[in-house]
Amino acid sequence: MDAPVCLIENVDGKLTVCPGALTILQDINQPVVVVGVVGLYRTGKSYLMNKLAGKQQGFALGATIQSKTKGIWMWALPHPTRRGQTLVLLDTEGLGDVEKGDQKNDAWIFSLAILLSSTLVYNSRGTIDNQAVENLQYVTELTERIKVKSPASGASSSEDDEDEGADAMFVQFFPNFIWTVRDFTLELEINSRAVTPDEYLEHALSLKKGKDRKTNEYNLPRECIRNYFPSRRCFVFISPTTPERMSRLETLEEQHLSPQFLEVTSSFCQYIFQESMVKKVKGGLPVTGRMLGHLAKTYVDTIARGDVPCLENAVLAMAQIENEAAVKEALAEYQAGMGQLCFPLGIEELSIQHRQWDTLATRTFMTRSFKDDSGEYLKALAEAVAKHYAELLGQNEDASEELCSKLLADLSSPMGEKLQQGFYAKPGGYELYCSDRDRVVAQFRNTLNKGVRAEEVLEQFLQAKSIESNAILQADNKLTEQEKKIHEEETRAALLEQQRQAEEEKRLEMERTLQEERRSQEEKLHMMAEKMEEAARCQRAEAEKAMECKLQEQRDLLEKGFKDKADLMSQEIQLLKDKNSKSENSGNFFTKTILPVLSQGMELASNIFQYKAAKNLMFRK
Repeated sequence: MDAPVCLIENVDGKLTVCPGALTILQDINQPVVVVGVVGLYRTGKSYLMNKLAGKQQGFALGATIQSKTKGIWMWALPHPTRRGQTLVLLDTEGLGDVEKGDQKNDAWIFSLAILLSSTLVYNSRGTIDNQAVENLQYVTELTERIKVKSPASGASSSEDDEDEGADAMFVQFFPNFIWTVRDFTLELEINSRAVTPDEYLEHALSLKKGKDRKTNEYNLPRECIRNYFPSRRCFVFISPTTPERMSRLETLEEQHLSPQFLEVTSSFCQYIFQESMVKKVKGGLPVTGRMLGHLAKTYVDTIARGDVPCLENAVLAMAQIENEAAVKEALAEYQAGMGQLCFPLGIEELSIQHRQWDTLATRTFMTRSFKDDSGEYLKALAEAVAKHYAELLGQNEDASEELCSKLLADLSSPMGEKLQQGFYAKPGGYELYCSDRDRVVAQFRNTLNKGVRAEEVLEQFLQAKSIESNAILQADNKLTEQEKKIHEEETRAALLEQQRQAEEEKRLEMERTLQEERRSQEEKLHMMAEKMEEAARCQRAEAEKAMECKLQEQRDLLEKGFKDKADLMSQEIQLLKDKNSKSENSGNFFTKTILPVLSQGMELASNIFQYKAAKNLMFRK
């Protein structure tokens, strides 16, 4: 992208997703690192985003007291330090715009920034004092604006979140948090001791002891920030230049900017590039640009309906879209690959090609699909591939039959001319006829690449010729009646042998096909096992990270004398442990669900091929 575009438009308090932005995201198949910036209007958020983009200009910088950015704007760029990843920058409209005067709308913008980002930058001006923390009031409303799980049947939303431990769950899905303080003029000292920006932030987020209303109001936003954003960093920026130059900030050369400001800006950008992780959804699944577009649309549509965005529902909706697309994409890859083949082919070569393209298609499906917990979409792909393969088997048989029939017609054409000329209507004619017929059979068998119907078509040819040969045999006066009977038995035995060979060819064809199908299914099983193990690993890492964050927060509370709050946090930690234990004990899911699905796929393929073989035998009889 050469410049930012509007991702979520905000017109008169109504949020809508812009189709053009979705089209851009649809083409991004790489994992995305999503950095969103929020904060009060006219605090310089857009400048930081432009610096992350490596550009002087891009996101609009307001030089007046009016807010320039409306809604959420997006800029997607190749990640500057990681190959194979895309950096997506989200610049949100300023919170607390006096011209808008709609705190509810601000809360939704803030919530969407959290839902879509993997790193959230909160930008403020001056100092991190009580007023600055209270300006971040939207964090206290997050449990009302975002749900982790859809409410259980018969239970209220609040009951459901209490059962699951809402704060503990948020830790797993919320972005990393960075507080940037602009135009900082104080010394970084606490009690005459020099501190780092991070220590300055932690000091500002310290809780007060007491249970009165005023203390609770003071602690509430701080507790929410600590609970929801356990990974926190802080950067403090002095003013970049003189006040008279601030209106021209986006056009100023670096020599006109404060060296200290440039140093912190560089540190901030390097931290983002090195530490900001790929956006993930519940279950630890990396999000691509295409998936980010699905999430944005799902969340905005939910808000437009007057409902509360739910992480679980959004992932399920996205999974349905992606899994359906994964089946189509994988099947199209299989069909395109097999469409390159020229029939007729031998069953061994055809089976090898089928297995190769089926494996590639399955890998394509595995790469794009997720949360196919019931195996529904994997089964749909297996059935679609089996159905198409069965059609190809029919086309291959038809091509083989057509080729073999034409070849036998061409080879036996001289015999037909001799028959019409009466060449065989003489003593010894039967031997001449049998010699010519055997020569045709030998030439036919010596011809390569006839396909899978060669012996069956040859059987039909010999059966048709048996009427001619019997007529010539009966008319041959050179042979005695006993010799004629012997020749009849020999012809009958030869026809039976040819029938046996045709049936054996069909049996071997079926056996090879089913063997390749079983190998293909074993590969599916192996790939699914790897995918399930990776998913389980991500879930364990996700839970362990959340648990470690909570344990660290608990230690901090205990050190500062908040034993009652630390005890409450023990319940959240236990909930995370229980969830992690359930995840580790879910190995039976694979054997209970996925294995039957794959077995059904093998059974389906087997039934298709057995049906075709039985049908062919029936027609032959």
